[in-house]
Amino acid sequence: MDSSRDAGVVAGTVLIPMRFVWPYGGRSVFLCGSFTRWSELLPMSPVEGCPTVFQVIYNLPPGYHQYKFFVDGEWRHDEHQAYVPGEYGMVNTAFLPTDSNYMPVLNPDAPGNSMDVDNEAFRRVVRVTDGTFSEGLPRISDADVQISRQRISAFLSSHTAYELLPESGKVVALDVDLPVKQAFHILHEQGIFMAPLWDLCKGQFVGVLSALDFILILRELGNRGSNLTEEELETHSISAWKEGKSYLNRQNNGNGTVFSTRFIHSGPYDNLKDIAVKILQKEVSTVPIIHYSSEQASFLQLLHLASLSGILKCLCRYFRHCSSSLPVLQFPISAIPVGTWVPKIGESNRQPLAMLRPTASLASALNLLVQAQVSSIPIVDDNDSLLDIYCRSSDITALAKNRAYTHINLDEMTVHQALQLGQDAYSPYELRSQRCQMCLRSDSLHKVMERLANPGVRRLVIVEAGSKRVEGIVSLRDIFKFFLGG
Repeated sequence: MDSSRDAGVVAGTVLIPMRFVWPYGGRSVFLCGSFTRWSELLPMSPVEGCPTVFQVIYNLPPGYHQYKFFVDGEWRHDEHQAYVPGEYGMVNTAFLPTDSNYMPVLNPDAPGNSMDVDNEAFRRVVRVTDGTFSEGLPRISDADVQISRQRISAFLSSHTAYELLPESGKVVALDVDLPVKQAFHILHEQGIFMAPLWDLCKGQFVGVLSALDFILILRELGNRGSNLTEEELETHSISAWKEGKSYLNRQNNGNGTVFSTRFIHSGPYDNLKDIAVKILQKEVSTVPIIHYSSEQASFLQLLHLASLSGILKCLCRYFRHCSSSLPVLQFPISAIPVGTWVPKIGESNRQPLAMLRPTASLASALNLLVQAQVSSIPIVDDNDSLLDIYCRSSDITALAKNRAYTHINLDEMTVHQALQLGQDAYSPYELRSQRCQMCLRSDSLHKVMERLANPGVRRLVIVEAGSKRVEGIVSLRDIFKFFLGG
């Protein structure tokens, strides 16, 4: 820790920029201290060229301060700097005189082989299980959560769908008269998992075709008692499936919930909050943005497909340089009621996180995707370590590749074999590393949001460092449900 010669003044108090250094490595490092009332974690960044040295600069008033570090989910102190036993175990100390030219110096090259791992010092550290807090420090106050939610809501309410429109791009729509087989080939070839349906006779969009539709069709094809045949899949149009057979209207998710086929859309002047709420409440992944001409009631344009990913990207861009205005952003996700977590011992009342072994049948994977109402399932080994992930948005439409669905048996094909169908043999490692987006429970909410805002990333699997044992999963929907109070 050292101080800068430049001091600021706030409300008559001289504030001196102090540099805190953690020179002992780690993946995720935070600073916490008496100057934050032990209630806020300040993220520390690696020093350029020195990846094992982390630092953060924080303005402090003159006087006596205590602090310690939160490294990869564990509380630590630097025993090569001044430290004392305190209320929260061993803590480092610093005395800052009124003279801002006084410069205490921390040697970042000091050896750190005998670090004190002080897990019991903060014996009431927040742990989150299914959104329930245990009493402890650091913890998020209700006021911090409320402030963050209000600011997020205000931003979303004051910005419209127009801000989601890219400068250039394409939106794929399908004619309802297309054969179902050809439609799913198009989804796979275009790398998309859903498309709006256009009815030329009605002159309007009437619905969407998605990967979920393909799951239901594959399950029906695999049903020995079904009258549905492969020939129908080859020749029948989308409208024949949707209307003539009323196929999707008869399907349910195993819990008695009938899937809605009502066309859900928004306009370009709708605010982002309304669109996000619509996505959450209607259980859809995207909402088409359609512009209707006021002069010609029959004239309309499909402008964009709005998603939570695009809305989150706007949020991250806006708050990137003023993240301090959202108090919860710097807290680790394990301290926030967000995501789905693996139940701990004794938590028999919690719904288990859906996971599968690679030897599980494809039929069981499809059933789980529908019944658990999830968009992906982690594939794990016998130790629950992450191997891969089976995604509704990409792996289902991959079965349309080379008409793979025509020569597979859902009960006999394993999840591992199904994943291989959709992966190119020349780059399995690159594809797998791109598919399995992971994070740690110690990662800040801000870091998780930045990752989820990347194109194509809809969820992060929370894993244990080293073993990659699955601890939970956090999705785009989880983030918005937390902020919008849903």
